[in-house]
Amino acid sequence: MDRVRQALISVGLSIVLILGGSLGYMVIEGWNFFDSLYMTVITIATVGYSEIHEVSVAGRTFTLMLIFLGVGYFLYVASGLIQILVEGRIRHVLGRHKLHRRIKHLKNHYSVCGYGRIGRALTRHLTQRYLDVVVIEQSKERLVRMDEDGILYLMGEATSEEMLIKAGARKAKGIVTAVGTDADNVFLVLIAKQINPDIFVVARASQNATKKTLEAAGADKVVSPYDLGARRMAHAILRPTVIEFLEMAFADDATDVQVEELPVSVGSRLNGVTLMESGIRQKYNLIIITIKKADGNMHFNPGADARIEANDTVIVVGQGRDLKRLERELMPVKTT
Repeated sequence: MDRVRQALISVGLSIVLILGGSLGYMVIEGWNFFDSLYMTVITIATVGYSEIHEVSVAGRTFTLMLIFLGVGYFLYVASGLIQILVEGRIRHVLGRHKLHRRIKHLKNHYSVCGYGRIGRALTRHLTQRYLDVVVIEQSKERLVRMDEDGILYLMGEATSEEMLIKAGARKAKGIVTAVGTDADNVFLVLIAKQINPDIFVVARASQNATKKTLEAAGADKVVSPYDLGARRMAHAILRPTVIEFLEMAFADDATDVQVEELPVSVGSRLNGVTLMESGIRQKYNLIIITIKKADGNMHFNPGADARIEANDTVIVVGQGRDLKRLERELMPVKTT
């Protein structure tokens, strides 16, 4: 934006300088417009051609002033061009314009606020699932890292309402607040929910005391990385085999065994069907471990007579290709 403004200023100054010089010669020397324009151009360019008419003392004084203005103008333009060429600003401006245009057309994507260690790892996991992600980061030190990772990002304060709107908060499916302080995360949750009340917000809490505040602000899920890390280490000692299985299930790049949650649409063939009648185990070789009902109740290890209903969420374990097949059954694509 600064470069565009600088270019507009340069064009404006050149027009004012040329028209002003031409008008000055017309008034002082009484020349016609073309002769005045010619004299103005060769004076500003300092090419050294002789005057086309005899110049009066007042005209020479005006010419000296025009020469100083012309030299200053060319120095200004030259410094701007050198800066653009050295810093590669043209490529940067074009790249940012393309990036903003892609972000503008996103829908049902995810926003990650903060690209520190947690934000970067989270973004990598989401993009590995071929999900659209927009990162908001204010630290210019992380700019190179984001360019290297090839992600969509915006530079600025994540707690700015304008920045969240630019990141597509009104059309986003979810947002993760992972900025520096809990106070900023609370403020961010409030703004995000104000922009889009339906957006799913996951907030990071550095301290346990902040969890209730984040939930009161509207966060749908509050996560403390330190608590999770401590719990994970405790389970690694007490239940190593369970942890090994979970790591295998959630490591997308290591195995095809996954734990997935699949929503049930009204138009699904399995809507209103019991697990026994659905044939999910036999047809898809999948295991249903939980059914989350529309009212939020969890049915762990559901029996054969448990019924799958619209707006339920089914937690399934199995291979990725089988999960995709079941997903198409539960969420069929509407045909027109």
